[in-house]
Amino acid sequence: MIGTSICFDLGTGYLSVFVQGKGIIANEPSVVAYDAENEKISVLGKKAYEMMGKTHDWIDIINPIKEGSIADFQIVQNIIGYYVQKVCSNKILKPNVLISIPCDMNSVDKRSVLEMATASGASKACLVEEPLAAAIGAGVDVNSYHGTMIVDIGAGTTDIAVIARGMICTSKSIKIAGNTFNEAITAFAKRERNIIIGTQTAETIKKDIGCTNFLEAELAVRAVGKDAVTNLPSSAEITSADVFLSFNDQLEQIVEAIRQVLEKTPPELNADVSKTGITITGGSALLTGIDRFIEYRTGITTRIANDPQTCVIRGMGKILKAPKLLERNGYYFKTRQELVGYDE
Repeated sequence: MIGTSICFDLGTGYLSVFVQGKGIIANEPSVVAYDAENEKISVLGKKAYEMMGKTHDWIDIINPIKEGSIADFQIVQNIIGYYVQKVCSNKILKPNVLISIPCDMNSVDKRSVLEMATASGASKACLVEEPLAAAIGAGVDVNSYHGTMIVDIGAGTTDIAVIARGMICTSKSIKIAGNTFNEAITAFAKRERNIIIGTQTAETIKKDIGCTNFLEAELAVRAVGKDAVTNLPSSAEITSADVFLSFNDQLEQIVEAIRQVLEKTPPELNADVSKTGITITGGSALLTGIDRFIEYRTGITTRIANDPQTCVIRGMGKILKAPKLLERNGYYFKTRQELVGYDE
């Protein structure tokens, strides 16, 4: 393709940007600080995330991507436009843009994403399903005739797919993932420790002592927030066992979704998965023991990909060199003019 190519992994938790020839140029929280008085984005990414709960009334902290879907197209369009301008400000040709999407996105939403990308300054835009990109980024040979399973546990959704011959054969997306774990920790702290904690605190607790079983050497942190009754500053100790118990139900729902995908998978591919195993990607793959948890519940060998949080964006970078992978799944780079009458 002529021109620069830019990949966007529009994750609920993190937004990653890959530029052909340069690699990953951004991997920051999917958060913006919107100045309502001036009607513009003041800061985005890490700086905006650090402002959560600490801003003036006229500054809104917005997460434009919720549960894997774009909740505010205008904000996301502005973000993409910002990076397009940053990468291609001195270039004559507009860039080609590749965007990741959940595996269950409907045709109307797909068209909306494509139109948003071309309105952001892209010459052509194309979509790729997250599990396929995650598999490629994890080093899985997706062109093999042997099926393999990918479980991409992000912040907003968990995408599960069986891939063979460069195509997604069966898949399922559920809205249970990292943010759901954070909400469970927050609810547990209020219910069992009588303390209200913020989203950032819950995220830190999950990262520091989050686990999927009872540890031999239990870990503990002190959570700081406010008393649920008096609203005065307060703190409480939360252990790794508390964290595990708080989101154990959500973990079981992820396993149940894996079973449902396997039930829909043809016998031959099922046999392949039992041999090739399950690969876990996404930020929540970093939870201690999650590979052993899934392996124990399914009976299938499970591994965690290297650097699981960036598997999708790294895979998208590799896809740029293999456009036929997109064509096999029915995706093509389209201009804004070609989108007229476009229907999946």
